[in-house]
Amino acid sequence: MGQSNFVDYIRIFCRSGKGGAGSEHFRREKFVAKGGPDGGDGGHGGNIYLRGNRNQWTLLHLRYKKHIFAADGDPGGGQRSFGAQGEDVIIDVPIGTIVRDEETNEVFCEVTHHDETVILLEGGQGGLGNTHFKTATNQAPRYAQPGRPGKEGWFIFELKVLADIGLVGFPNAGKSTLLSVVSAAKPKIADYAFTTLTPNLGIVPYRDNRSFVMADIPGIIEGASEGKGLGLRFLRHIERNPALLFMVPADSDDIHKEYKILLSELEKHNPQLLDKARILAITKSDMLDDELMSEISEDLPDIPSLFISSVAQMNLDKLKDLIWNTLNIDDDV
Repeated sequence: MGQSNFVDYIRIFCRSGKGGAGSEHFRREKFVAKGGPDGGDGGHGGNIYLRGNRNQWTLLHLRYKKHIFAADGDPGGGQRSFGAQGEDVIIDVPIGTIVRDEETNEVFCEVTHHDETVILLEGGQGGLGNTHFKTATNQAPRYAQPGRPGKEGWFIFELKVLADIGLVGFPNAGKSTLLSVVSAAKPKIADYAFTTLTPNLGIVPYRDNRSFVMADIPGIIEGASEGKGLGLRFLRHIERNPALLFMVPADSDDIHKEYKILLSELEKHNPQLLDKARILAITKSDMLDDELMSEISEDLPDIPSLFISSVAQMNLDKLKDLIWNTLNIDDDV
């Protein structure tokens, strides 16, 4: 049941509050003749904010909220009484959420840190009361500004999970198994394709109390860019990862060819993914002897690579070292 609760794409209509009207009021007191204008200003319409919340990892809580409205500002009153500001609306979202205008596809804002608050729609400004329009030649202005309307529109909320390294591979390449072994994450694992139906995140402990975040997405298949399989739908979740770990099983017919297919599907989805640092892990290598490893090594892509086995705990510490050094290569320069 928990797996079906992962929601990373929703559509919501949002509207900020309208500003309150200014007051067209005159001072009326028994012993004050011609008291003059004293209309107060209208209140500012409520704003709509987004706030990052590290305790949320899905947009499920917004799935059934098709409309979100901020409150209107109250009108001004006599005796220069200002209208109350409309109540703001704060929408908590997972870290890594992007909001786009549905019509133009323009990115309005994105939230990348816990408690980071950004404004999505600003409320309308309250109108000025008639006290602001008194002049030497117009002592009794019978005019006040109406409040300005709020802003509104349909927005796309899109979640891109934040991780340091993303796992890329065909179904059954061993991605979920690796994540379960090197972190406390417990992804569903089975011996059939497409076991992983949603992205999984795991915090991988490293030396000296350091750590990095690893993201496992559903497996990619050839033709994913044409809509086949599940992996392409979730590729947005590795767009922000600084590095990618390609995983190809040792019993693959052609490791180099499989890597090229994966690379091609990433390029068709987003060419900028090719600019990320890449590492290749040949999984399930406990079935290989030294001679076979040496033979396979002669035809591997020209990127850092390592033979590993999650089940046999083979070379996992070396893999962590390789990942850490790749992620922090700029720090050593």
